[in-house]
Amino acid sequence: MRCPFCRHRGNRVIDSRLANDGTLIRRRRACSGCKRRFTTYERVEEAAPMVVKKDDRREPFDRAKIVAGLKRACEKRPVSMETIEQIANNIETAMTEQSEREVPSSAVGAAVMNELHKIDQVAYVRFASVYRQFKDIDEFMHELEDLINQRKQAPAPRSAGEKKGNGA
Repeated sequence: MRCPFCRHRGNRVIDSRLANDGTLIRRRRACSGCKRRFTTYERVEEAAPMVVKKDDRREPFDRAKIVAGLKRACEKRPVSMETIEQIANNIETAMTEQSEREVPSSAVGAAVMNELHKIDQVAYVRFASVYRQFKDIDEFMHELEDLINQRKQAPAPRSAGEKKGNGA
């Protein structure tokens, strides 16, 4: 492991602990050269499935692409990086837990849309507009109408200032 500051190869582990529900190991390291400290994360490398694209190309599942798409969709939205990472973890886990060696890209996209729908509807529409490649404004409006109808049917979320209980 090279130091990210001076590129020296020698370092020692100062602290090591589990992170992210035990799926990551966080290691605090000190460089033997410049004496600066840095953090590394270790994750078990699982046999990720191949993603089958629309044009039948195959490429390895790439978590970084999920994170990048989520960041773009959630740009300037009140969605934390922690939430984005958790969504990416959920999708990665779901895709690797399937017994299939290949998953269609549509399944990955649908999983992202499902997660975004739960947390931020603007981010959901942003992602859907790219993912579904709306051909005209009518398709886009149809998606918005579906979203509005779902919102009307769902119980209203409790506001941050509203108290639990009988209102007293």
